[in-house]
Amino acid sequence: MTVDVILPCLNEEAALAWVLERMPGGFRPIVVDNGSTDRSPQIAAELGAEVVREPVRGFGSACHAGLLAASAEVVCFMDADASLDPGQLSRVTAPVVDGSSDLVLGRRVPSEAGAWPAHARLGNAVLAGSLRRHTGAPLHDLGPMRAARREALLALGLADRRFGYPLEMVLRAAAAGWRIGEVEVDYLPRKGRSKVTGTLRGTLTAISDMRRVMAEVRAG
Repeated sequence: MTVDVILPCLNEEAALAWVLERMPGGFRPIVVDNGSTDRSPQIAAELGAEVVREPVRGFGSACHAGLLAASAEVVCFMDADASLDPGQLSRVTAPVVDGSSDLVLGRRVPSEAGAWPAHARLGNAVLAGSLRRHTGAPLHDLGPMRAARREALLALGLADRRFGYPLEMVLRAAAAGWRIGEVEVDYLPRKGRSKVTGTLRGTLTAISDMRRVMAEVRAG
């Protein structure tokens, strides 16, 4: 089975080659360029990835554009900053492919000190705890490496186009009765500066977006 791997991308030229060159056989990369001003789209194309242009800025915009462009039955999402090893994608896809889970997230395990800044790790833990209480989903991390079936994801009607997109996916999947699982994956020091975890402001923006989405989904 071929699996499409959606890689939202904004100025990741320092990391893309490492990510794409480690993509396992059977996994087809779709790099969604979200307005890069560096050579990210050119590097992706040179290394054989499908390149999708999404002019509307936003993490959710890039993720959803990749989902629409994908054609495989099973799709994965992962960051393009080399903080996650594509060689471990099969860990999250296997339970979806064999039918034991409907949505699987990679629980990040830092590979070394400093790979996951304390402010970002704390914010993630608070949100994951809230998610467990409100949905019962056995998650400890809103990990960016995740897998599910494409048509089922589209049927969820995900609407957020900012940093709340990953959370909305889990909330709506839980509400729909999906079997949600978690597996451990290595979390590596990213190449370049993160738009989210690299700054306190970025982390707070992401948390704000996710809290808004949680309130909207619960109210709806």
